[in-house]
Amino acid sequence: MYLKKGISSLFISSVLQNNTGLSRCFTTRYDIMDMEGFAGKYVFVTGGAKGIGRAIVCMFAKGGAKVAFCDYDKEAGDQLSSELSNTVLFYKVDVTDENRLLEVMDLLFQRWGTLDIIINNVGISQFSPLTETTLEQFDRILATNLRPVFITSQALAVQRNTPEGKKRYGRIVNIASTRYLMSEPGSEGYAASKGGIVSLTHALAISFSEYAITVNSISPGWIQHTAYEMLSDADHKQHPSGRVGTPDDIARTCLFLCAPENDFINGQNVVVDGGMTKKMIYLD
Repeated sequence: MYLKKGISSLFISSVLQNNTGLSRCFTTRYDIMDMEGFAGKYVFVTGGAKGIGRAIVCMFAKGGAKVAFCDYDKEAGDQLSSELSNTVLFYKVDVTDENRLLEVMDLLFQRWGTLDIIINNVGISQFSPLTETTLEQFDRILATNLRPVFITSQALAVQRNTPEGKKRYGRIVNIASTRYLMSEPGSEGYAASKGGIVSLTHALAISFSEYAITVNSISPGWIQHTAYEMLSDADHKQHPSGRVGTPDDIARTCLFLCAPENDFINGQNVVVDGGMTKKMIYLD
């Protein structure tokens, strides 16, 4: 997170579970950080209705940004919009539908003039034995997880492709996974999509080098979206950090990467996993 002289407070969101099983946003005050730098920034989050995406939407909205998000789950999207007093824009989108995704981006360009921050968060997983996985299943995962990263990034590049547009601040953050570098059986589609995101991220960073736009990715480890209190001591203690991750851990990393002062971080993949990928694990 970044600091700003004269400002000593930050309102960020956290995530709780309500009796419907869906999370709700609330604010907690921290007296050492500042998010005022996001006031007036225009943010678009894909897959923003639940889990990590939801936490990202909440944090940017509470920090003063103008936030729009899309999701396939209309009920969850409407609920989040309502909880945030309809200060955010929600669009029901199946991101495998290129035309619909671009339609929403065009609506935002018309409404706001541009986008400053894109968080490509949407993702699905479907694990199945290699001998039973169909090509259609494999393609669907890539069409959902990987292809939209290119679609949204290209749309922003085209919209900003003017001398003034290239000078305007911008950030793209793509949510990958530690499964880009480690796997379990039956995860071919998911691993391929997340590995593709990491590679696409550094390619985009170079292509955007003529713009004032940085492109980075985040690879979360175990992030528990629901029933955190049901986790065992062993679940937490296996992590070098001593706990399982939460969606807020990833949302805070997004804010850090999107801070205007952090423009020297570019083309990087930030692993946020409590140290698990650095832990040597052998069976006794």
